[in-house]
Amino acid sequence: MKIDSTDFGSITIDGATYPHDVVIRLSGEVLKRKKRLSKQYYGTSHTISVDEAEFVYERGCDTLVLGTGQYGNVHLSPEAAEFFTNHDCRVVLQPTPQAIKAYNKAKGRAIGLFHVTC
Repeated sequence: MKIDSTDFGSITIDGATYPHDVVIRLSGEVLKRKKRLSKQYYGTSHTISVDEAEFVYERGCDTLVLGTGQYGNVHLSPEAAEFFTNHDCRVVLQPTPQAIKAYNKAKGRAIGLFHVTC
């Protein structure tokens, strides 16, 4: 699986363009991000809640590459950061254009969460 590119509002993975935030599973399955899991607590999808962290996490992954948006506006809540630490899952937070490069170079068992706007 290769992430080809990102533009404001979209991400292209293996030739398919998605006009929304995505989660990439260990299997390579691409899912639409469930922003409501964070919005219900913070009123925004720019702070990742522990509920969303639990949805994104997959048993057996060792790395989460988190594309924080074109301008880097997304971050983990303290509870979400603690969740990933407690599950021995390293988190790489970078603006989405840089995060797609990190995801493509990731070794081991990586999952991805990519915010495609701000």
